[in-house]
Amino acid sequence: MIFALAMAAHGFGDSQGAPPRDAPPVFATAYVTRDFDLTADPRSPEWVQAPWVEISRDYFGAPLAGRPTVVRSRWSDRYLYLLFTCPYDTLNLKPDPTSSAETPQLWNWDVAEVFIGWDFDHIGRYKELQVSPQGEWVDLDINRDDSKAAEGMRWNSAYLVKARIDEGATTWYGEMRIPFGAIDARPPQPGRELRIGLYRIAGIGQKQHYAWSPTGQANFHVPAAFGTLRLQ
Repeated sequence: MIFALAMAAHGFGDSQGAPPRDAPPVFATAYVTRDFDLTADPRSPEWVQAPWVEISRDYFGAPLAGRPTVVRSRWSDRYLYLLFTCPYDTLNLKPDPTSSAETPQLWNWDVAEVFIGWDFDHIGRYKELQVSPQGEWVDLDINRDDSKAAEGMRWNSAYLVKARIDEGATTWYGEMRIPFGAIDARPPQPGRELRIGLYRIAGIGQKQHYAWSPTGQANFHVPAAFGTLRLQ
């Protein structure tokens, strides 16, 4: 019951909603021949020329003030890599953070999120993975078609995260390395497509909710509005 209430607070409802008026965007991620260690540094050789997208609007599509969030992506034969670059004014950090175990309700603080689904016939089934500026994390199995079938926090993706705060640049970085076997029943290959949502929650008080593909609702969990991740 506690978990169900937490999910509701995070924006889960009974309806999957409708897609926004504009066509969902496409993010083409680039292949890398070798797996690499996480640095949370966009200037590293693996990231400096990686494809990227900007997130500068909220979930209704309204422009957000300030510098945009940038997300870079790479993929290998084993993993999907994502690097979030998150400018900030004031960080909303959880006291007494831990990176050795997942943090329930991490979305109550500053966080970057990715929602990934591989089943285009059942779009209510997808995974949610988060990283905070302090290296906290949580991964969730979501099934909006059948909530009783979802594993929630019991699901373990075995993904890795790394985070770094650059106070001088007032920017934090969050990196993920996600095993493909955790998010897709098929092996990765060029041309493969996944359904993806990229989001960020920032600030204290009147929080900002960044959405790469706006949902049209005060809610990130609108799978009909997800964009497409294409393996190039």
